[in-house]
Parts: sequence; structure tokens; C-alpha cells
Amino acid sequence: MQKTNYQHKNYTEIRRYYQMVLPLNIEMLIPEDDSVRLLSQILEGLNYDKLYMAYSSFGRKPAVEPKILFKILTYAYMNNIYASRKIENCCKRDINFMWLLQGNKAPDHSTISRFRKYYLPGAAEDLFCQLVKHLKEIEELNFENLFVDGTKIEANANRYTFVWKKAIAKNEEKMFVKIQTSIDKINEFYKTNFRVEKSTIMDDLEGILKYLYKKKEVENTKFVHGTGRRKPPVQKFIESVETFYNRQEKYNLCNNIFHGRNSYSKTDPDATFMHMKEDHMRNSQLKPGYNVQIGVEGEYVIAADIFDNRSDSGTLIPFLDGIRKNLGVRYKNIVADSGYESEENYTYIAGHGQNYYIKPNTYEKWKKRSFKSDISKRENMKYDPVKDEYTCHNGNQLKAAGKFLKKSQTGYRAEITVYECENCTGCIYKSKCTRALRNRKIYVSKKFINERRLSYRNIKTEKGIRLRVNRSIQVEGAFGVLKENYNFKRFLTRGKRNVRTEFILLCFGYDVNKLHNKIQNGRCGQTLHKLKTA
Repeated sequence: MQKTNYQHKNYTEIRRYYQMVLPLNIEMLIPEDDSVRLLSQILEGLNYDKLYMAYSSFGRKPAVEPKILFKILTYAYMNNIYASRKIENCCKRDINFMWLLQGNKAPDHSTISRFRKYYLPGAAEDLFCQLVKHLKEIEELNFENLFVDGTKIEANANRYTFVWKKAIAKNEEKMFVKIQTSIDKINEFYKTNFRVEKSTIMDDLEGILKYLYKKKEVENTKFVHGTGRRKPPVQKFIESVETFYNRQEKYNLCNNIFHGRNSYSKTDPDATFMHMKEDHMRNSQLKPGYNVQIGVEGEYVIAADIFDNRSDSGTLIPFLDGIRKNLGVRYKNIVADSGYESEENYTYIAGHGQNYYIKPNTYEKWKKRSFKSDISKRENMKYDPVKDEYTCHNGNQLKAAGKFLKKSQTGYRAEITVYECENCTGCIYKSKCTRALRNRKIYVSKKFINERRLSYRNIKTEKGIRLRVNRSIQVEGAFGVLKENYNFKRFLTRGKRNVRTEFILLCFGYDVNKLHNKIQNGRCGQTLHKLKTA
């Protein structure tokens, strides 16, 4: 048997058993109803001016046309392929990726990674908005009912690199006490009157350092290092003050990064430590992550944004403002779950002429017998709107005793009315009504109660029930597909800007797949699911 030498780089030189195979045109191998054809047609109709603006007009041309690279990335996210090396392999072996390349050389993983990290972020949102407007043009969207929901997705950061705001504040306070002790020693030694205040701590320490360095020059002191050598006093003072200065500089940097948060990760400072639904250890471990918010209509994701808030209530207003800014529309009906209920959100939605269908926080509790029989609950007390007073289970009146403004984390001020019982002394129901030593007090925001009552009335109507059912199907279903079917449970990139770009790419692929499925199944134009009848 004749031996063949395979040990050389070019394997095409061995043509012993193979011949050229037809067809040469890969167009013939792609089915007519393949989603890659739909993707290519949609992306060809977009405007890429913002994307090309990210590239310099000087120097060499990009290795691959930016529009083609965007097609490659979008199609990869459509098929649950996120790593740049896997995308590179697909460009070399998958005929659909080759067809999108249009005969261009397959980009390497570095080119794909640079494009996603440096060039695409400035144009990703604009391209996504163009897709949403295109869906409106083909009557897949009505811009009427917006279903909002959020979820936590883990960041690409180490799990034990947390920095806590309370720990920084505690260490900063301890260091300030040490600074005062050190300054007292300096004042006693040099007969000076230096002072360090919290508000001007950096400037004060810098002034003390300048004084100490001048003393070093005047005294012609030489610094010594190593064991067995006694440091002169000025060296000890300079080293201690410089240590305090550097530590305070670090604390200031940490406080700037917090920006209203209680924690961040050292490897991804934009990520906040949150509770995740994927709790494999079953110990409620906090992990670095992002709060991802999406808006859905007609089963399509029409908006997506990334927040570092751990709760959803503070994300609704900036999310709706972003939709208004990017799409130029305000939805008629806002449908969300109980996590978005707040007086500020109610006021904002009503103030812009929109209807809210938000489930109250206590909606499920209201149904329970234990809640209805709890005499301590305000909802179970009789209220007289004329006299503006509540009547407790024992027949005593709780009258308005005063008002104050309560400020939220976002700066919103709510007016709270304090109602106090006339006399709880000797009441046989006091142990069941309150734990207070004196009279029972309740704190009520009248505006919030009225808006909650209106929202409750809205969700109980036939239209409200249908919208609530569709919210569960559409927006929660979208997250289920993205996290389970697409297996997207952890970001690959770091930083809020890059993470946002990555998730927009995912939503872009999700919408194209959804349009493809609707076309193939003959469901185009259906924005709401019908209620099942018994």
C-alpha cells in the first residue's frame, strides 16, 4: 500500500481520493424559508450612518465591512452563539454565515470582539429602534399596550470581589479618628495648630504634607529604611499622613462609584450585588449582576435597558422616558406587576395621559381570610371621608394628627397624613391592633391610596384581565425564552455600556426570530392573545 505524507500545512495538496463537488454556489443550499434570508432583507433596509461614524476616515479600511459584521453578530445571537471564537468558527464552517459574508474573508475573534466592544455600542440602540419602527410599518405593532417586566442577569465579574458602602463608611470613620490623633502629635511636636475637617480632608492633608516636606528640607533630614534603623520624627509624620491621604483618595473613588448603590464589584464596577433566581447553593447568595428591563408589545421586545437598581420600582420612569426619546411615542396603556407600584410611578403615568394597569402589592394578600380578619390593617377600618377619620375595631376614632413630606431615593416627595387614635388605654383589642406603648398611629398617603384604588379598578375590568394575562404570556414569556431557550444567563462583556449593547443584540435576534415564526405560522398582525373561554 502506497504511503501518503500528511505532515504539511496545506492539506489541499492531497487530492488522491476526492474531486470537486457541485454546487459551487451556496445560495442553492439555503432553504427559501430560512430565517437568515429574512434577517438579511431587514438589515439591508437599515441606515448605518451612526455605525460608520464610529470608524476613523483615516488609516486602513476595516477588515470586514461593518454592516456585514453586524449581520454576522445578529445572526449569531439569533442562534444562541455569543462567544467571539465560536462565531469565528461558524464564519468558516456554517454556510449561512458564509452567505452573509458575501464572499468576504471570515473575521477572526479579535475583529468580532473589537467590533462589539468599541464600534457597535454607539449605534446599537439606533439600529434596534429602526427595527422596531419597521415592525410598526408592517403593522406588527400598534404602540398601544406596553408590557413591562425586569429580571436579574449575572455580570461577568468575580463573585467575591464585593465592595460594600457600609464597610467603606465604617473604615473611613475609623481612619478619621486616627488622623485626628496623628495631627495632634504633629501639632504638639512642631507647636502648630493644624486641623482636619471631613469636608476638606484632602486639602487639609495636602497642606500638612507641604509643611512637613519643607521641614525636611530645612532640617536637611535624610530618610532611612530597613531594619535596625531609627526613623526621624519628620519621616514618621510624612509616611503616616501620606498613608491617610492615599487611603482617603481610595475611599473617595469608591464613594463616587457607588452613586446611590450599596455595593459594586471590583472587576466590574458597574455591576451591583443582587439576589438571583438561579440560586444553586440555596443560601440566597448575592452575586454581581444587572437589572434588565424590557418592554414588549405583540410578543416583540420594543425596548430594553440596563439598570443597577435592585428593585424595579425605580426603573419604570427612566425606562418610559427612554422609549419616548428613542421611538417618539407614549404608549396608551402601561401594564406591569406589583414590583412597579409606587406613588411616583402612578403620578408620572397619569401626568402624561396614560392609563396604568399595575397590580397592587397587597393584591394577593387581600384575597386571604387571615388578612380580612386582621383588625390592625388599615383596609379593615371604616373611613369617613367627610370627617377624614378612621374607626378601629373597638369603635374608637383615629383622627388626622399632622402631616409631613416623605422623600424617596429618587427625590420624590409624598405627603403623609398621620392618624392617631383618641385613647387606646384599656382597649381589649390593643394587643391585636398595635405593639405601640401609647396610642395607635397609622401613616397614610391619600394620593397613593386613590391611585392604587384606580389601578385596582382597572385590572378588574374585562380589558384589564386580558392585559394582565397577556403580560404574563408576552413579557414573562420573552424572558423565559431569552434565559432558558437562548441560555443567556450571564453577560460576556463588562461595563454598563457593553452589557447594554450585548443585550440589545440579543433582543434584535429575538425579534427577528419572532417575526420569522409568525410569518411561517400565519400569525402576523396579532398583538394580543384572546382569553380562553370555559
